[in-house]
Amino acid sequence: MNSIEEKLKEGLIFSVDKPYKWTSSDVIRKIRSILRYQHKIKKIKAGHAGTLDPLATGVLVVCTGKATKQIEEIQSGEKEYVADIRFGATTPCFDLEKPPDAIFPYEHITREKFEISLQKFTGTIEQIPPLFSAKMINGIRAYEFARRGENVEIKSSTIHIKEIEIIKFDLPDVVLRIVCSKGAYIRAIARDLGFEMQSGAHLTNLCRIRSGNFLLHNSLNINDLEIFFKNIETK
Repeated sequence: MNSIEEKLKEGLIFSVDKPYKWTSSDVIRKIRSILRYQHKIKKIKAGHAGTLDPLATGVLVVCTGKATKQIEEIQSGEKEYVADIRFGATTPCFDLEKPPDAIFPYEHITREKFEISLQKFTGTIEQIPPLFSAKMINGIRAYEFARRGENVEIKSSTIHIKEIEIIKFDLPDVVLRIVCSKGAYIRAIARDLGFEMQSGAHLTNLCRIRSGNFLLHNSLNINDLEIFFKNIETK
């Protein structure tokens, strides 16, 4: 067993800036591919702590070896996002994965009314997760029902929104910084803000800038992973 394999099995925790349109599992497959073909490590335990949607980018925490036992603890940490929300249209999945399915007026929305409405979205609230999500329903992922065109009931979840800050307000587009608990769906916040403002809304961009103590500016670019593992091997 070489030195990098020993370190991986003992347990490493690091964060990756997940690329746009990659699934969280794609990142793990990329890591395993690098280890298999460049370091001759055929089998290593690895997992991520907190799934990001394919159209989202940002902090994805990765654990290897014995450190995978800490995944649940890491997942429970506070999350911070920057979310681009567009008013005036909805999509079935509340982001750009599907085209708009309905158009709504948005000209009546003012910044003052919007700021007042945001107060309803802070603190401990109930949220209904999107049908296009990894939420488990009777042992099946919700998105599997959605992609088959089946309507199923999703129960609301209790989440905590610690902070919402307006970064940009330029209708139909609004950019928010959101600090929240595990289990909060930012797409659902976009959906609910659309309803609250008597319009419709969906995400056009989402970046997780923090997961617990892991920050975006300290996360590895996907193209830096090869160098990262080479450095581990030589240490």
